[in-house]
Amino acid sequence: MIFDLVIIGAGPAGITAGIYAKRANLNVAVIEKGAPGGQMINTSEIENYPGFAKIGGADLALEMFNHGMSLGVQYIFDDVVELKDGKLKQIITKTNSYQAKAVIIATGASPRKLNLEHEEMLSSKGISWCAICDGPIYKGKDVVVVGGGNSAVEEASYLAAIVKSVTIIQNLKELTADKKAIEILLKKENVKIHYQSTVQEFLIDENNNLIGVKIKTGNAQFKTIKTDGVFEYIGLKPETAAFTGLRILNDYGYIPTDENMATKLAGIFAVGDVREKQIRQVVTATNDGAIAVQSVFKYLETWL
Repeated sequence: MIFDLVIIGAGPAGITAGIYAKRANLNVAVIEKGAPGGQMINTSEIENYPGFAKIGGADLALEMFNHGMSLGVQYIFDDVVELKDGKLKQIITKTNSYQAKAVIIATGASPRKLNLEHEEMLSSKGISWCAICDGPIYKGKDVVVVGGGNSAVEEASYLAAIVKSVTIIQNLKELTADKKAIEILLKKENVKIHYQSTVQEFLIDENNNLIGVKIKTGNAQFKTIKTDGVFEYIGLKPETAAFTGLRILNDYGYIPTDENMATKLAGIFAVGDVREKQIRQVVTATNDGAIAVQSVFKYLETWL
């Protein structure tokens, strides 16, 4: 079977693209390697998506996914390892391969890591990148949150309602999250913030359990903070390893596009967090998905 369109990734951008493509009567498939929803499923609450004053990220992801399913969007759960350009695009997964006239890349981005000793060993065993997933494990305990952007601040607020204390390690002079999110955080009595500080080391006991972090403060002093868990929110890295052969990535691994979501290769489009852009929010991702399908539709009109 030759698809009109294959969408790689089922975050908010990919799901939206699937909905718009199906409504345009395109023969479309969405390939996703994990749970639909992208970074949304790791977000405790979303308060800036129109129509929902407050909704859990996983709940919004499910609503979007069910919307696509109700229209008959075909989802293929597999991992894309390579995309080959040509008149017909070749989408190669770990278990199969597919052909499509057009492709939308919506693979998003994943959390960056500190790349310190013991980090991999402590992954999901003391270090986490998802408060909604692992927060309840630390009920009544002390945790550290690394970062000061929207994800760090929002998840720190979520954690503060569960744990004994939250210590935020921010490398800048101030938090960089939305003002509303910062206001909510600063009202929490069990939150402490170390500005202009960086994590230098994860401290473990003789059984390889996390017992603390060593930080370097703004005045170049070293300080040890006892903690039962660390949550890292220091930015994202684009999921673009499968597309390096296409030479469409910038120096940071993101995919540049024009305002129509088109890459420099005809018939290949990119949307959402994987795209080179200034603002990465759920609402901007859905916007990208809608625009991309209109561009795909125009491209397919000239495909023959």
